[in-house]
Amino acid sequence: MLKEVNIDWQNLGFAYMKTDFRYISTWKDGKWDEGNLVEDNMLRISEASTALHYGQQCFEGLKAYKTKDGKIQLFRADENAKRMNRSCRRLLMPEVPVEKFIDAVKQVVKANEAYVPPYGTGATLYIRPFVIGVGDNVGVKPAPEYLFCIFCLPVGPYFKGGMTPVNFMIADYDRAAPYGTGGEKVGGNYASSLMPHEIAAKKGYADCVYLDPATHTKIEEVGSANFFGITKDNKFVTPISPSILPSITKYSLLHVAKEYLGLETEERDVFVENLDEFKEAGACGTAAVITPIGGIEYKDKLHVFYSETEVGPITKKLYDTLYGIQIGDVKAPEGWIFEV
Repeated sequence: MLKEVNIDWQNLGFAYMKTDFRYISTWKDGKWDEGNLVEDNMLRISEASTALHYGQQCFEGLKAYKTKDGKIQLFRADENAKRMNRSCRRLLMPEVPVEKFIDAVKQVVKANEAYVPPYGTGATLYIRPFVIGVGDNVGVKPAPEYLFCIFCLPVGPYFKGGMTPVNFMIADYDRAAPYGTGGEKVGGNYASSLMPHEIAAKKGYADCVYLDPATHTKIEEVGSANFFGITKDNKFVTPISPSILPSITKYSLLHVAKEYLGLETEERDVFVENLDEFKEAGACGTAAVITPIGGIEYKDKLHVFYSETEVGPITKKLYDTLYGIQIGDVKAPEGWIFEV
């Protein structure tokens, strides 16, 4: 019998909540152990762990969704596993086999099934896998041991009361260095974004848009999300660069735009001087699926796309289609859905 939890599903935000179980596996002597579920949400690690001093850590974010018929499903979990392994390779951490990753995610979701929000609430179960370097190690070198962990928590719909466009400003700071770790999901990228985000927020913007670190002429990321635009001739365009985190949501939208909506798609340079080529724009990622962009402030002028108050029709169709796939209301491409 499913445990009863006292949660107001309609008023959940995006905040930490301790759920019942999390997964932990240790890498030692060249291999991962079996891993197991634990109730304790505190990690005990060496004070000399590389994760604490040298940033040897990476993480992922994905969600579990309750469908109309009561099933629980994951969206493209294998892609999260592959992306985490790219991050691990970049930081000289051991990779987690894709099968182990997916099995561990399923274990965590099953063990915390009571926390999977009901269909129709707009809420979902957010899942956070991560790998950290641990052990006694003071030198700047890879750790002697690693932990692969996963925890989860229910989160509310990103937009309460429906999608509303928000405005962004161009950042004066870089999110990542050329040939750095911008293409990997590592904590250092997010640490460096905290100050630019605070500056943008104090000026009344949702976040900032980062330009390419080499020339500062091309759009790369929007806060911690990927950018896309709809051109005046109905092309779905998104930037390409080795400094951009390859968003699973973005690549899913590229497929949806082409195969479900019949749009032409392009992954190419997006020059900040050419914002007027787009009639709609958005930021995409796991949390919101799509955040519509009302306008971008550049050189003291706010460039407005479709509207500052209304979502563009193509952006809305993209959101409805992809979210529909995630919650089981729209038929998914083969291999995108994993049943728990």
